[in-house]
Amino acid sequence: MKLSSKFIALAGFAALAACGGGNEAGDNVEASADNQAGMLENQAAGLEQQADNTTGAAAETLENQAAALENQAEATREAGENQAEAAEENAQ
Repeated sequence: MKLSSKFIALAGFAALAACGGGNEAGDNVEASADNQAGMLENQAAGLEQQADNTTGAAAETLENQAAALENQAEATREAGENQAEAAEENAQ
């Protein structure tokens, strides 16, 4: 997934947060980010399995891609948590 996709997803989270609804909006933002992060982790796991079945430079490339996806998943979760917190603060 490209970096621009991440920003599009974050924009979607921000739009959800702006809808109001108090804690529910924050919960929805956080759940959405968690779902997206889970999908990224699943993709990373698939790449790691492929890496286990290959050798040399190809395996290293797949492992690097998996690590990048795991980092992106973590960043997505953190961004979702931040957006949820902002939504909850705005609702108060």
